[in-house]
Amino acid sequence: MRNLFISLVMLTVLGLAGTGLAAEPILVGTTTSTADTGLLDYLAPKILKDTGLDMRWIAVGTGKALEHGKNCDVDILMVHAPAAEKKFIAEGHGVSRAEFMYNDFVIVGPAKDAAKIKGKGALDALKAIAAAGAPFASRGDDSGTDKLEKRLWKDSGLGVPDKAAWYMQVGQGMLATLRIAAERGAYAITDRGTWIAYEAKEQGKAGLTILSEGDQALRNQYSIILLAPKCSKIKHAAARKLEAWLVSKTGQKAIADFKLQGKQLFTPNAK
Repeated sequence: MRNLFISLVMLTVLGLAGTGLAAEPILVGTTTSTADTGLLDYLAPKILKDTGLDMRWIAVGTGKALEHGKNCDVDILMVHAPAAEKKFIAEGHGVSRAEFMYNDFVIVGPAKDAAKIKGKGALDALKAIAAAGAPFASRGDDSGTDKLEKRLWKDSGLGVPDKAAWYMQVGQGMLATLRIAAERGAYAITDRGTWIAYEAKEQGKAGLTILSEGDQALRNQYSIILLAPKCSKIKHAAARKLEAWLVSKTGQKAIADFKLQGKQLFTPNAK
């Protein structure tokens, strides 16, 4: 099974000229946002140069990434759904969880803003969308973003409106969900990093704009999880080495320096 997953990952072979180190592959189970923003492509050569680890990844929703961890199909996890992560460790699938960076979620929608949510907090914005019956595009894929969205609907007192005609469950990644929202004139919740990447790809034709941001409920924390000893065939030592680099001053600076169109996508916060 593990070899099957590895074979599905598109790999970039990187040289180690001048380092004297032999590249050691390490497979990361991670979220679409770390891949879609370009963060992993940016970090990979730095990690290779400093540690000798040839970082490869499977980018899926956090729910699926955690399943890969349970099945010992990856060496380490890089995810963003704190409640699910803590449950994962409590159930014995992981041994530690280290927070290392964050960004935030934003609610985007068409500029005409039929539901009049601009400037509202997250829960009030969702209530207004529901009251207006305005189209809303949900990832619907059990990703970290999807988990956050579903929790916000419940916290609003409305519950998840999955039976409502205006509520669309896309079942795809964040970039695809944003494109569908733009096509349908719908609202959506996205992490800011992927939003910046989406804006850059669309070159001024995003079709959406940020309407609600800054609410503490929209904070988006990323963590590294080391897997349990039961995963006897994975690379535990390499995983610890990767975690150490990501939380180090060097790794944290690299994350802070990652920008797109002059905008910082992630804020390092390793303790």
